[in-house]
Amino acid sequence: LIPLCHPIALTSVKVESAPCPPDRVRITSFVTCDEKTGVEMEALTAVSVAALTIYDMCKAIDRGMEISHVRLMKKSGGKSGVFARGEGRAEEIE
Repeated sequence: LIPLCHPIALTSVKVESAPCPPDRVRITSFVTCDEKTGVEMEALTAVSVAALTIYDMCKAIDRGMEISHVRLMKKSGGKSGVFARGEGRAEEIE
């Protein structure tokens, strides 16, 4: 995977999933490191792989599932500094 092309000593990786009835799952990843770089690509990769895993487990029920709205919510560190998605932009997708 391109995001893993250089070694970064990650200090923590946490992936959470929560059902959003009737037919959705919210997946969130939190990644930290002590390096002078951001690790948003590692967090986005974690979420994407978790979503693909859920797809694989559920494809017998519905092959029409969609993986969507993978996005960065907040980050700090690295050359670009702090980023936080603006209010109202992270609301539930209908």
